[in-house]
Amino acid sequence: MFSLYFIIPAICIILSSWLAVKAVKGGVSKKKAVVLQMVSVAAVMLACLIMPAKAAETSNETSANTSASQTSEAAAANANAYGIGLIAAALVTGLSGIGGGIAVASAAPAAIAATSEDPKAFGKSLIFVALGEGIALYGLLISIMIFSQLGQLHV
Repeated sequence: MFSLYFIIPAICIILSSWLAVKAVKGGVSKKKAVVLQMVSVAAVMLACLIMPAKAAETSNETSANTSASQTSEAAAANANAYGIGLIAAALVTGLSGIGGGIAVASAAPAAIAATSEDPKAFGKSLIFVALGEGIALYGLLISIMIFSQLGQLHV
């Protein structure tokens, strides 16, 4: 049952990606397909956030109010904090990678064009491309910092 929680979101995201590609091949505009894909991924992410919280809430309601249940509640709170930390690390890495990709996608063609007009401009234009890549590296650094804090939390 535990592995099912990992398989269902992956299947939903793969299915929505397949449907988006099929829709574009069928004549739907790319913009509409991308928006539909983003909405479906957001819905899967929201479901992945809500389902464990509801399951923990249900298990907390059924447990008795003893010292063992208090220890169980502390462990559940620790597990929830660990899960949210993992989601935060994933979001930081993913969003910074997307931001870096957007920055490089606009800076690299301009750098190539500037270099083709004036070869002396290569060094100056390379700086702007590297700044865009730095965004992704900063996100990765923050993600590593989050993981180091999670290592202390999940003992």
